[in-house]
Amino acid sequence: MSLLKPTTKTPFHIDFDWWKKNERDWHIFLRSLLCPEHQAAFAEIEEGELIDWIDPKTAEVKQVDGVQHALMSHCALLPEFSNSHTAMVEAVFRTFLVNGNVPMSADDLSKKLERPADIILRTISGPRVYRGLRPFQQNTPNTEADN
Repeated sequence: MSLLKPTTKTPFHIDFDWWKKNERDWHIFLRSLLCPEHQAAFAEIEEGELIDWIDPKTAEVKQVDGVQHALMSHCALLPEFSNSHTAMVEAVFRTFLVNGNVPMSADDLSKKLERPADIILRTISGPRVYRGLRPFQQNTPNTEADN
């Protein structure tokens, strides 16, 4: 994690690796967000079962968690998934799910949620990590010479 203090321009995302390390019941939580149709469809599926998914932008085939994929590609897009009365952390978390976990800043989230960017930033950038909402750290290749 960077020692720089996040700003309203800092991109955040759901860090699913954080979920796996810190929340034993993360699959149960994600399953609870599924629509009734997918709750029934995944009732007999093992936790963490991977499926092939084709990235619509790059056409790259990736292995993704089946529950996570159903949640992000279908359930999160339903109108009842989130509304103006949804608590802040939950609204931010669900917004990332709706947007395929594409990194967004507090400014971006503010536009989508119609809530102040500074309050969003204070909520998701404090010392406690809520729902795996963390600054996005893009992996950069090593630039040192290999000599």
